[in-house]
Amino acid sequence: MNKLTMNFLMRKLILILTIFIILLTVWSAATKNSAFKQFLSSPKTVLETPSEKVKVVSEESVVIDVVDKVTPSVVTVGIEQRISQIDPFDPFNFFQRPRGTTNQEQDIGSGFIVSEDGLIVTNKHVVSGQGKYKVITKDGNKYDVTSIYRDPSNDIAVIKVNPSSGLGFRPVEMGDSSKIKVGQLVVAVGTPLGEFRGSVTKGIVSGIGRGITAGSPFEGFAEQLDDVIQTDAAINPGNSGGPLVNSAGQVIGINTAIASGAENIGFAIPINVVKDALANFRQTGGFNRSFLGVSYRLISRDVAILNNLPEGALVQEVVADSAADKAGIVQGDIITKIDGTRVQEKNGGLAGIIGKKKVGDQITITVWREDENSPGEGKGETLELKATLEAAPNQ
Repeated sequence: MNKLTMNFLMRKLILILTIFIILLTVWSAATKNSAFKQFLSSPKTVLETPSEKVKVVSEESVVIDVVDKVTPSVVTVGIEQRISQIDPFDPFNFFQRPRGTTNQEQDIGSGFIVSEDGLIVTNKHVVSGQGKYKVITKDGNKYDVTSIYRDPSNDIAVIKVNPSSGLGFRPVEMGDSSKIKVGQLVVAVGTPLGEFRGSVTKGIVSGIGRGITAGSPFEGFAEQLDDVIQTDAAINPGNSGGPLVNSAGQVIGINTAIASGAENIGFAIPINVVKDALANFRQTGGFNRSFLGVSYRLISRDVAILNNLPEGALVQEVVADSAADKAGIVQGDIITKIDGTRVQEKNGGLAGIIGKKKVGDQITITVWREDENSPGEGKGETLELKATLEAAPNQ
C-alpha cells in the first residue's frame, strides 16, 4: 500500500468520526428539548388504547355473564286456543258457515323459574284470559300449565308446571329491589312481540317509585300499579312477566309495561313485592290477601294542587258487595287516608297500604266527596267511613 492510498484512508476515517461526533452532539441537545421529549413519549398514548378496549370488553363480559346465568331460567308463556275455520267458499262469512275448529298456539308473554319443582312467576295480565296455557323453556321443551294462582293486589301470577322427571328446573337468584339506584345497569330478558324467544336488551334504571297502568294488548286487561321501576332497556308487548336483572345476575323486577306513545320507557314490578307474594303463596297455598274492592287512579300532590283537589286515590269503580261498597264508598270519592295514613305515591298508594292489612281488619277510611251542587269547583266534604276487609276473590 503506497503513501497516497494511506492518506486517502485516513481522511475518510476522520470524516466518518467527525460526522458521528456531530450526530451525537445533535442527539444530546435534542433529548434535552421538551418538545422532542413529548414527541418521544407520544407512543405511550398508543399504548393506552388497549386499556380502553379492555374496559369495553369487560362491560360486554358483564352482560354476557348475566345472560348465561339467567336465560336458562327464563321461559316463554304461550296459550292454546280453539279457532273456528271459515268456509273457503264463503269468503265474507256471509252465511256464517264454519268448517270446524283448529287449535292455535300463540306466545303471549314471559316468565321466570323460582323453584326446582316447577313454580314460575309471570304477570297476572299475561294469564288472565281463557285457554290452555303452556310454558316453553330455553331448550324448546314445552310443559302444560297445571295451575294458576293470581295475586289480586298486584299484577303477579304464579303458574305451576310439572318438570320432566330427573331434569329439574333452575330457579333464578332474586336480589333486593330496595337497594336499586337510578343509573345502574340492568338487563331485560323475554319474548318480545310474542315471537323472539330469549331476546336480551340492556339499559339502566331510569327512575323508581313510578305509578302506572299496566295491561296486555293480547288480553285487553289493565290495572293501576304503584311504586314500579322505570328503565330504558327495550321492553315490548310479550316481554311482560320476564325478569329485569342487575349486573350480578340477580332478578330485581318483573317487566310489566311500556309507556304508550313513547320510546325506551318501560316499567317493572320490584322483586321485593314478588318475594312477599311468594311468601304468602307458600304459606297459604294461594294469595290470601285483604281486599277493599275499588279501582282507582292515584292523584299526586302536584295534580291535586293544579285541580284544587285533595291528594289521594280517586275511586273509578266500586266492586258490588265488596268491603268498599258496604262502607258506602262511591265512584268519584277520593280516598285520602287509611287509619290516619295518607294515601301517597311514596308509601305505595292505596294498594300498598291495603296490602299490609290482614283479612278481617276493620279500618277507618277518610274520603273526600265533591259537592254535587258545585262540580269542578273543589268544594266538598270529608267523611270518615268504617270497613272490614275481606279476602280477595280468586281472579
